[in-house]
Amino acid sequence: MSGRPVKHSLSLRGHRTSVSLEDEFWQAFRDIAAERGQPINALAAEIDEARGVEIGLASAIRVFVLRHYRG
Repeated sequence: MSGRPVKHSLSLRGHRTSVSLEDEFWQAFRDIAAERGQPINALAAEIDEARGVEIGLASAIRVFVLRHYRG
């Protein structure tokens, strides 16, 4: 298990952005998207739209993943 974040590019509504997450969060994020039958870019766009301006996208994705598995 590596605690170092890994940067990946995502496309949100036609704009490219980079997000750094730990490998475990990337895998969980991909698993959730697959369960929902949607690409990770679409799921990331949903999370991006729902987050407030005070939280970064990487943090919003981590919280989303945590809530998914706690829920």
